[in-house]
Amino acid sequence: MIFAAMVALVYLLIFFTGSKSATPKLGIDLQGGTRVTLTARTPDGSKPSQDSLKQAQEIIEDRVNGLGVAGSEVLIDGDNLVITVPGKDSSQARTLGQTARLYIRPVLPTPSASPDLSSIPGLTPPAAQNRPFPAQDPPTPTPAPPNTETPAPNQQPTPTPQPNPNLSPAEKARQEIEAAIALRQSSDPAIQAKAMAELDCNKPDPLAGNDKPELPLVTCGEGGEKLLLDKTLIDGQEINDAQFAFDTNSSQNVVNITFKSGGSETWAKFTRENIGKRAAFTLDTRVVSAPTIRGATPAGSTTQVTGNFTATAAKALANTLKYGSLPLSFSQSEAETVSATLGLASLRSGLLAGAIGLIVVLLYCLIYYRMLGILTALSLVLSGVMVYGILVLLGRYINFTLDLAGIAGLIIGIGMTADSFVVFFERIKDEMREGRSFRSAVPRGWVRARRTILSGNAVSLISSVVLYILAVGQVKGFAFTLGLTTLLDIAVVFLVTWPLVSLASRSAFWSKPSVNGLGAVQQVAKERRAVAGATAKGI
Repeated sequence: MIFAAMVALVYLLIFFTGSKSATPKLGIDLQGGTRVTLTARTPDGSKPSQDSLKQAQEIIEDRVNGLGVAGSEVLIDGDNLVITVPGKDSSQARTLGQTARLYIRPVLPTPSASPDLSSIPGLTPPAAQNRPFPAQDPPTPTPAPPNTETPAPNQQPTPTPQPNPNLSPAEKARQEIEAAIALRQSSDPAIQAKAMAELDCNKPDPLAGNDKPELPLVTCGEGGEKLLLDKTLIDGQEINDAQFAFDTNSSQNVVNITFKSGGSETWAKFTRENIGKRAAFTLDTRVVSAPTIRGATPAGSTTQVTGNFTATAAKALANTLKYGSLPLSFSQSEAETVSATLGLASLRSGLLAGAIGLIVVLLYCLIYYRMLGILTALSLVLSGVMVYGILVLLGRYINFTLDLAGIAGLIIGIGMTADSFVVFFERIKDEMREGRSFRSAVPRGWVRARRTILSGNAVSLISSVVLYILAVGQVKGFAFTLGLTTLLDIAVVFLVTWPLVSLASRSAFWSKPSVNGLGAVQQVAKERRAVAGATAKGI
């Protein structure tokens, strides 16, 4: 009755809470997914250290866990990180490699066109430019932004270095970063204007994660808006926490950021002195939000980052900021969809093999233990029903995904459950060989069997826990399901098998040797008593 109540509770939770899906979540080998290869890029083009790659691996694993994506893998392959995420939504895997270097920068006025801009190499004449902002009136000259250096009248701006296509990939990447810094992080208004004219917001940004916070920055914002930003006001390392939420007042998804004490004081002072101006939140060089400051933000309060975020994008951004920036910047060198065809074929083969093995075990129990084999079958069915329900709930609440390795752990665990029945029944037979009846042999045999059952399950549980802690990837799934079925084995044997056998021992029908299959054991006991009696008379 206790076990039946547990099963009922599990399935009530399945059907009356959460989603209506009553199937476990499947891993990448069973449902497919996305595999993304990230190639590390260093500003000087040198080889990344293994320590920095391991640190990046740990941070990305934290991001994956923060997104609730289970069954994923983050592996180091040479100078690359390979991220594998199950499911149809590939956007999560593709954004996990963000360097997540968040800076808050003041937005500066757009630099005005200078008369000598045509002399700058590579810059098209103003009349032919595709202007980044709509222009109803001719641009009004604006003063140079603060912290800038105006070149002398006869000074020619330094040409932007161009990458050499014949260099190695690392050297080419280094030169691309240097060229982008020289063009887009210059303090010269003329070069800033050139950068804004040439910037293409639809192309990958070589500066992503490599911009220098102490210099101005020309970059892209929401909707392709091009912005000139001042040097960094607050570094993302000053973030204490980040949470995504839905703002009912503005009816949009937002990210709420809490700064540490130093960043909170700086932000409070800046908002107090710059009401009506804009501040840009840049993530890996790109502006995710550039709101206008409506009022002063008190120190210690939460700052809200708004934008055209979907719920998934807001959650991903908050998760990325929460777990910190990567020690390296990465470029996405490969992204592919992983098919589940091979996994499904293996699943069918594995389930078929497991079903055949289970049927053979049940037939053996029916032939060897007669009607006691029915109790074995009933216990195994109840165990399977319980395992299935728990896997559905684990997939729903902790995003546990079932893969081929996990199914192997389930099959082994169910086999151990059958082994516990064999131990129990053999202890009963040992007691009956000593001359006891079926009714008196059951409780005595249970006392002897439960010690063996607990010892065997304890060894299995310890092994699965150690394996889960030390292993990675799909081996964790194997260890988890093995440990789960081990615990359920104890519950089934103690709450189902032992009570059923105890009830059967009190039944006249089940006590018949032709029914319980223990006639041969009882015959051995009679022969032993006869031999013992004859020996006693002879003495």
